[in-house]
Amino acid sequence: MTKKKGCRGWRWLALWWHLFLLLWKTIDAQTRYSIQEELKDGSVVGNLAKDLGLRLSEIYDRKLSVPSAAGKQYFSVDAGKGELLVNDRIDREGLCGQSASCVIPLQVVVEDPLQLFRVEVEIQDINDNSPTFPSKDISLEIAESTATGARFPLEYALDPDVGSNSLKSYTLSKDECFAIRIKEVAGGRKVPELILAKGLDRERIAAHKLLLTAVDGGNPARSGTAQITITVLDNNDNIPAFEKSLYKVSVAEDAAEGALIAQTKASDTDYGANGEVEYSFGVHTSDAVLSVFTIDPVTGTVFLKGKLDFETTANYEIDISAKDKGTPRMEGHCSLHVEVFDINDNAPEILITSHPKPVREDAPNGTVVALINAQDLDSGDNGKVQLKLPKNSNFALKPSFSQNYALITNGVLDRENVSEYHVEITATDAGSPPLSSKKTVVVSITDVNDNAPVFSQPSYNVYLKENGVPGSILYSVSASDLDSGENAKISYSILDSKVQDVSVSSYVYMNSDNGSIYSMHSFDYEKLKVFQIVVQAKDQGSPCLSSNATVHVFILDQNDNFSTMRLDTDK
Repeated sequence: MTKKKGCRGWRWLALWWHLFLLLWKTIDAQTRYSIQEELKDGSVVGNLAKDLGLRLSEIYDRKLSVPSAAGKQYFSVDAGKGELLVNDRIDREGLCGQSASCVIPLQVVVEDPLQLFRVEVEIQDINDNSPTFPSKDISLEIAESTATGARFPLEYALDPDVGSNSLKSYTLSKDECFAIRIKEVAGGRKVPELILAKGLDRERIAAHKLLLTAVDGGNPARSGTAQITITVLDNNDNIPAFEKSLYKVSVAEDAAEGALIAQTKASDTDYGANGEVEYSFGVHTSDAVLSVFTIDPVTGTVFLKGKLDFETTANYEIDISAKDKGTPRMEGHCSLHVEVFDINDNAPEILITSHPKPVREDAPNGTVVALINAQDLDSGDNGKVQLKLPKNSNFALKPSFSQNYALITNGVLDRENVSEYHVEITATDAGSPPLSSKKTVVVSITDVNDNAPVFSQPSYNVYLKENGVPGSILYSVSASDLDSGENAKISYSILDSKVQDVSVSSYVYMNSDNGSIYSMHSFDYEKLKVFQIVVQAKDQGSPCLSSNATVHVFILDQNDNFSTMRLDTDK
């Protein structure tokens, strides 16, 4: 008869593991800090251990890390104090441009059990940039016959700072013929315009030199200047005028090269060459615009000559110039605002935030295996991502926050059947048509001692001739264990029992490694004809498991006794 039994205390150990693994949870709450840009390396951002409710010892023991998805490690953690420190130069303008809000999201990961904390660091702007003009020298040619009130767009200054530190105003050095007007265009940008306040007289003043100053709102304020040189010319006293001062169009990012973007039109009331208009982009148009758009100099039609990418640039502000062919040439301006709308041209990306750890085969449902993040560079529905696993999977995805998920167990695991799972995760966006991508996570299953050793047969019959040599092998039994490692390592032993009131160990002994049974002395059929040995196979698991088998030993008679004869002496 085969008997299975476990060593004492295994039920308590299984309960302990169950409670331990259930302690894991994904933290939905978030911690937020606020610091100024350009702090020195080593500056303290906040006490991360205290704010996340972690003991200082856990910083090292649980391998706290602050992985960077941007490829630059702006922050580090002082494991001794539990403080989050500045680790690299933080330039708000380089990081967030002129966005009103600048937040660096951090994912703080601790292990054993796995936890994910969401931490945000708001970067506050300091007034570390002065307004600058694209060119320090601005040259204009204005005919003396130009009517009072005529406006001349000037180059606008750029200030990378935001909020109160951004560009606020312009001033112009004193000149009786000119004044300045500030116009606010799309996006809140302030553009200066030179206004002719009084008629020009070339014979009195042939050239005017003005100083244009751009001032920001910082405390103290910073400024930048540009020198304006105005040459007064004769003749051609009408400026080409556009039908609209602002043209607005929307274009899909997958528009084909050569597509018509906008039709602009300007007219000049002068006669002949003075009224003939030629179109071009403004002299300070950026290379980024020139690489994507072109304009027909005769018709004013703007065409697409490069590729648009919503994820790189969502809108363009283009200055268009119309010049006549008179002497001097007069110039009019308008603005073209091109809004690029998103199409679903980026497939979702699946990121493994923490590498999967081996999972015990007796792990309860809900045990966290790995942390997953989904991203899509598109916007709106095109950027909404849903993760899925195959049907009937032994795993599930538990959503956390902001496209973060935990990969958890969701079924019975049996290492003896499947020792390694290849979990295929599919990410699909909500675009039309939807795009998807896949990633496989390899999960290893570690063994639990849930299988007892099993003998090759429940009982064995051994036939042994009497008068054998002591120490000779009687029989070899064998057992196998479906577990692995120490859980499958088997040792053999003989359970104590009595043979003719003497311990069985006086008759036989057993090799614990290979299951061979040896005789201790020679057997005599006339004294002992049959006896039983109960052998046990035990694994090295914790708790250990074992099973028994019975070996029946039959002693075979040998002709080892002489015949005796009794004589009757009376006869």
